[in-house]
Amino acid sequence: MGRASALLALFGALVVYYETNGHWWQAGLWWDVAFIACVLMPAVFGLVLVGVPWWSSRRLFPAGIACVVLAVILELVNADVFANFARLGATTLLGWWFLSFFETVSWVVLVAVIIPWIDIYSVWRGPTKQIVEHHEQVFSVLSFAFPVPGEHAAANLGVPDLLFFALFLGAASRFDLRVFATWVGLVAGLGLTIAATVYFDLSGLPALPAITLGFLAPNADLLWRELRSGRVAQQ
Repeated sequence: MGRASALLALFGALVVYYETNGHWWQAGLWWDVAFIACVLMPAVFGLVLVGVPWWSSRRLFPAGIACVVLAVILELVNADVFANFARLGATTLLGWWFLSFFETVSWVVLVAVIIPWIDIYSVWRGPTKQIVEHHEQVFSVLSFAFPVPGEHAAANLGVPDLLFFALFLGAASRFDLRVFATWVGLVAGLGLTIAATVYFDLSGLPALPAITLGFLAPNADLLWRELRSGRVAQQ
């Protein structure tokens, strides 16, 4: 009950910001970057942190699909703020459901090693680049927005970034890794990605490399110990 109340309170505070952000202060560019990276992103992904003990629920898949349907409906009726959070709910629940297929932490590590390269290709040469440059409306539907205070602009993360954020945080909980340190690493990685995008004046950067590092770095010793013990057991 306490966890659900905390989730609702944080969600309510975020909705207030999202509905009123255009009337907030107007600061310089780097103040905006700092606010998104150090305040807004931690608050948004705080929802995932609060809910992470539910990663093992048996209702994840139907709940995730329900959130997908809800996001589509809300988008159609122009309820953009709630559609935004419905996408976060869908990707989080489906990310945790996907985690149920991982029998050992070595599977998670394998995914963590592979997906950054796929993301890098997609952003620089592949479908993500095409969507961002030529189908901006599609990208807005398939991403989560972090509105800039005092402006009608936002930083965006694609839905795969949200899904793997939830998967890695859920994996930290499932395999007895450092859950809070992992969350800090994941959020910090995303914040640095946003900052680098602004600093180098780019249309976008792949976020999955930073998300992957945010998972691997805080748990490197535990992961190495687990992988090593698995190899010894096989021998």
